[in-house]
Amino acid sequence: MALRDLSVNQQVALLFVVMFGLLLLALIGWFALSLREMSGPAQERHARFGRDLRAVWIGAVTFWLAWMSGAVGATLLFGGISFLALREFITLMHTRRADHRGLILAFFVVLPLQYVFAGGRWFDLFTVFIPVYVFLAIPVASALADDPERFLERNAEIQWGIMVCVYGLSHGPALLLLEFPNFAGRGAFLLFFLVVVSAVAQIAQQAASRRLRARPAARHIDRSFSRRAWWIGAIAAGVLGAAMYWSTPFKPLQAFVLGALTGGAGTLGQLVMQALKRDAGVTSWGNAQAVTGAVGLLDRIAPLAFSAPIFFHLTRWYFRV
Repeated sequence: MALRDLSVNQQVALLFVVMFGLLLLALIGWFALSLREMSGPAQERHARFGRDLRAVWIGAVTFWLAWMSGAVGATLLFGGISFLALREFITLMHTRRADHRGLILAFFVVLPLQYVFAGGRWFDLFTVFIPVYVFLAIPVASALADDPERFLERNAEIQWGIMVCVYGLSHGPALLLLEFPNFAGRGAFLLFFLVVVSAVAQIAQQAASRRLRARPAARHIDRSFSRRAWWIGAIAAGVLGAAMYWSTPFKPLQAFVLGALTGGAGTLGQLVMQALKRDAGVTSWGNAQAVTGAVGLLDRIAPLAFSAPIFFHLTRWYFRV
């Protein structure tokens, strides 16, 4: 039976079968290698690959749960992830008692409303709610607390946390709800496209950085990030996106451009998160967990937090959906 002859549910189910099958093969390969004796550098690379593989498994299961639970379940699931990510972000920042009003507003008003707008498909309000209304409301709440010390810095931290952890991630369930002509019910493929091209861009960029002797673009933040490696990662994401065009409403060239822009944005998001860690004095998430309770969720969501809004708005603007 040809793929196009399958129903929407059968196509999405086949997508998950293939995805989990590949992940299972990767897990078996990783376990087989763990039985061999390895030297220091090889053992470190093996451990790093294991951590990355675990993160991919968590993302895949989250993706599957989002699709299985429908629009409401996906919105609640991503909302919970946003809550945990924002909590982790705040633990890394230096806040004062006067910031409590803004934080309460962020956690218990802004976050739920943003996901309500996404789940209700009120995309016009969803798009401007945080960048316009919330960015004006947070400083007002802080000013009413009557504490001018480091006022701009404190409010910028809260606003940036909301932008990354709430605004960026909320575009995940929003993708599931976009309605394209002749593409109804296939929003899972759009989210899958986003996740895969973001991951491939990051992997290709890191692999190129290890092999190229290129000058770091931001030496004091990440010595492995270079402009040449970034271009390689973006192009790799674009090529994969073009190869996956059949699963989307895009044509091959459109899928290439969207894949490259989305993947490139994701790797830049990872660089920004590295800068955040440096600013907070965090060299590794193991040390951060002992001090602040952070567990590295921000590292996991950073590429999606940057790539999801780019992909969503470019898609919605270009195709007028």
